[in-house]
Amino acid sequence: MLSLTSAAVVEALLLGLALSMDAMAVALSNVLCEPTMPRSKKLAMPICFALFQAGMPVAGFFGGTLVAGYIEAYAGIVSLVILGFVGGKMIWEAVKELREPEACSSTALSWGTIFMEGIATSIDAFIVGVSLAAAHADIALYGGMIGLTTFACCFAVLIIGRKLGEHFGAHAQIAGGVVLILIGLKAFLG
Repeated sequence: MLSLTSAAVVEALLLGLALSMDAMAVALSNVLCEPTMPRSKKLAMPICFALFQAGMPVAGFFGGTLVAGYIEAYAGIVSLVILGFVGGKMIWEAVKELREPEACSSTALSWGTIFMEGIATSIDAFIVGVSLAAAHADIALYGGMIGLTTFACCFAVLIIGRKLGEHFGAHAQIAGGVVLILIGLKAFLG
């Protein structure tokens, strides 16, 4: 494992911010669609999303470790392809949302829906965990930072809510996708 350096901490923070954009967008959408949501559900969102965002890269890391020997020589290109794909997907979905905003559901948000949203918003983090295994990254640092930043960002969305949604919305998701692509380019050139 790599030593804990300030560069690794900054990269982990940026990766956490980039991966948290999907969860932030979902939390914001949930709050905007259900303004009278109980506090318990509002608090459940950042906790659930953060736990999945922290756990999925760890699962991907250990799953990726099983095949790391095969891809170690190609770690840079593997990271670029994976992070480029995930970042490009985030940008694509955000641009699509800007062109055709989704309508709110007419039903109240259930606990099961929050759980499923936690899984759905963290699948990208699983894939990123595979690239972290190829790069022999400190998974405790990255998993922890991804979880903490997701919690902080989603909690901030709940506090700031409407104002944040009106000003940033899908643009934050585009920024997150660009950050992932840049981290992938760094790994490739690295």
